[in-house]
Amino acid sequence: MLTVGPDYRQPTNSVPANYKAVELGAWKEGRPLDNVSKGNWWEIFGDAGLNEQEAQAVRANQELKAAVARVDQARATARVARSELLPSLNLDPGFNRQRYSPNQVPAFGDLTANTFRAPLDLSYEVDLWGRVRRSFQSARADAQASLAAFYNVLLTLQADVAQNYFALRALDAEIATVTGTVDLRKEQVRLVRSRFEGGIGSELDVARAETELATTEAEAASLAQRRNELENAIAILAGANPAVFKLAALDNADTKWNPQPPVVPAGLPADLLERRPDVAEAERQLASANARIGVAKAAFFPVLTLTGSGGYVSGDIDTLFKWDSHTWSIGPGLSLPIFAGGRNRANYKRSQAALEEAAARYRQQVLVAFGEVENSLSGIRHLIDQAAAQQRAVANARRAAELATDRYRSGIVSYLEVVDASRDALQAERANAQLAGQRLITSVQLIKALGGGWENDARQASLSGAKSKW
Repeated sequence: MLTVGPDYRQPTNSVPANYKAVELGAWKEGRPLDNVSKGNWWEIFGDAGLNEQEAQAVRANQELKAAVARVDQARATARVARSELLPSLNLDPGFNRQRYSPNQVPAFGDLTANTFRAPLDLSYEVDLWGRVRRSFQSARADAQASLAAFYNVLLTLQADVAQNYFALRALDAEIATVTGTVDLRKEQVRLVRSRFEGGIGSELDVARAETELATTEAEAASLAQRRNELENAIAILAGANPAVFKLAALDNADTKWNPQPPVVPAGLPADLLERRPDVAEAERQLASANARIGVAKAAFFPVLTLTGSGGYVSGDIDTLFKWDSHTWSIGPGLSLPIFAGGRNRANYKRSQAALEEAAARYRQQVLVAFGEVENSLSGIRHLIDQAAAQQRAVANARRAAELATDRYRSGIVSYLEVVDASRDALQAERANAQLAGQRLITSVQLIKALGGGWENDARQASLSGAKSKW
């Protein structure tokens, strides 16, 4: 038997040997290896709170449950396509009572007869041109694409949980800074008011101090609202009701929450990009489109069907299963397309165009994947330099604020200098907290871009039964 249509071959891509952001050794185009274990990659951050939210999200996220259901549907569809490779056998028992017209068969006269049947009917399409095989190949590739899509949903969920969690903890650090500044502003108001009441300060200084206090309190309220929004986002990702979900705030973010961004190893394996589930999904969709060309091409050729029937037929139930009542029939059937108004040719051209579309999408997804890794690597490199500079800015701003306060106490400068120095210190410390969170978030983005981290861990973060055979 022949198999019409092109055999599938893995597409090739022209990709650079290295990333420009950092020397990583030899890299190549993405060949899907999405069955490789990704491990619990978020554990490299060493944050128990994050580990808890990741586990809860995998257990209860509704989008993930929907993705599992889609995998089950696709696998069932593949099993349906595979069943066409085998003959179908049906038991078709029946009973019929019929009155014959004497004008129809005059010799019988006015006759009423019973007919009891117990046949087994068999039907089998001889897959001469590979239509059934190509159909199964397409359905199997679709099921594999659906599984890859599930892993993409899983990876996206895990990354979203981590990014929102780190954004919330960075906001906790920022809130702690602003809250501490509110206390400082209150002390400054008391100092300025005391000097004003003692006749060595001005009412303008009091107004400025109270303005700075009110402004800082307003900023604290705004940050609290942003924290509530992030907390609700994490609740939804974790499959929890936002009305009852709570993540305790950190009172002192500097001492109680200080995860360090993971260090990217200098020699990442060349197959990391190949582990991206979105690349695997696009490649499997390409394989499915390739197989559908064979299905469309087979429509130009005749279909050979073998049918058979064997069983018992009798006019009396008592003699139905006696050997004299047995009957059988067998024979081939041939269906040859003669004229279909151009339908088969149009379907064939459509399948070819669908293959071209799938190939372009696959190549585009590979380029997007490389671009995302490149952006993340570049971001991490520049954030390291930015963090070092920001640390120096924080130290200098704190020192300037201390000096300005001492100079004001000594009556050397006006309170305006204290205001400016305090604003600079608050801005520097808030920027430092934001930058710490951004470094962690960018590390998560890199891990996601790499398809789930670079640790070859034996642990698998997926729903139970997600890899069951179809």
